[in-house]
Amino acid sequence: MTMRPPSEEPQPAASYRGHAAERLGIDRRRFLLASGGAIGALALAACDSQGPRSAQKLLKLAERKNETLERALYRHTSIDAPPAGALPAGQHFPSYFVSHEVPTWDDSARGAWKLEVGGLVRKPVQLSLADLASLPRIGYKLDHFCVEGWTAVATRTGVRLADLAKLVGVQPGAQYVDFQSFDDGYHESWDIDSAMHPQTLIVYAQDGHYLNPAWGAPARVYSPVKLGYKNTKYLTKIMFLPDRNGGYWSDRGYEWYGGV
Repeated sequence: MTMRPPSEEPQPAASYRGHAAERLGIDRRRFLLASGGAIGALALAACDSQGPRSAQKLLKLAERKNETLERALYRHTSIDAPPAGALPAGQHFPSYFVSHEVPTWDDSARGAWKLEVGGLVRKPVQLSLADLASLPRIGYKLDHFCVEGWTAVATRTGVRLADLAKLVGVQPGAQYVDFQSFDDGYHESWDIDSAMHPQTLIVYAQDGHYLNPAWGAPARVYSPVKLGYKNTKYLTKIMFLPDRNGGYWSDRGYEWYGGV
């Protein structure tokens, strides 16, 4: 784990050269076979990505059992620290998005980008990229865990979500957080405990450079306690909620909790 000195400013985003894994999507069969247990594996042995209706109750039961186990294993004090010799993925870091092309915020069409933080809070705010960069900054060298089985390392720089929560005054009834984006309506919701983990960041720079569009510019959420598909890119809203409200992949059959 490394911390970026507060005086060290991120540089403009480096150009993205692409990656062989880009835009391949996530294979739900492999995910359930690897982490969903025998029940989910049997139910999906000969079905399409959503599974037959007859298996839905069984799949839901398996998911609830998985979530119960993941929540039991979760430790707020657990800190991700890649091996000392782990090399950053750099320009080879994969890029995923659901739009047909790399999502890019267009100021001329949409106005200046702002990140809205609201919901069950006392002081909702809208933050520009400059506003985010002016808040207490932290940098961590972190693992990224993909549901497809690969892991990559990068240094993420941003603001702790826990610090943003203090800034807006999150109310006690907030038990979930929804992260919304301009990537064709992509969003994912988290449990509040994972969101408040000390390594959960609203990231605006990677490996010393401001995010480029392929990696989620202007800002994204990232935490090593969640699988990659839970870490919403291209953020526009962070909403603190009393109830969970699904997500892009969660609504398509993927596990909602998505813990690591």
